[in-house]
Amino acid sequence: MATYMIFIREGAIVDHEAMAAYQSGNRGAKAAASAMKPLVVYGELETLEGDAADGVVVLQFPDRDAAKAWYFSPEYQEKVKLRQKAAPYRCLMVEGL
Repeated sequence: MATYMIFIREGAIVDHEAMAAYQSGNRGAKAAASAMKPLVVYGELETLEGDAADGVVVLQFPDRDAAKAWYFSPEYQEKVKLRQKAAPYRCLMVEGL
């Protein structure tokens, strides 16, 4: 069952150098990243309910195991530290239908 990782930036970028370093190679483990399909990467955003987000990224994986393999890979976990230093984010993992 397809699984989606949703990243929601909830504030301004406070460390542009850390963000640039994160974006320069944030795909994580190559085997796990090959299963990833970016669906939304900071597209135009309109808030209809709730608090506004500063940006949203949605990544599709074939299943929960592939999503977790990517997220928890040592390569991506090193990059997570940069993202968290750069700006406030929430990350959610949700299974599709």
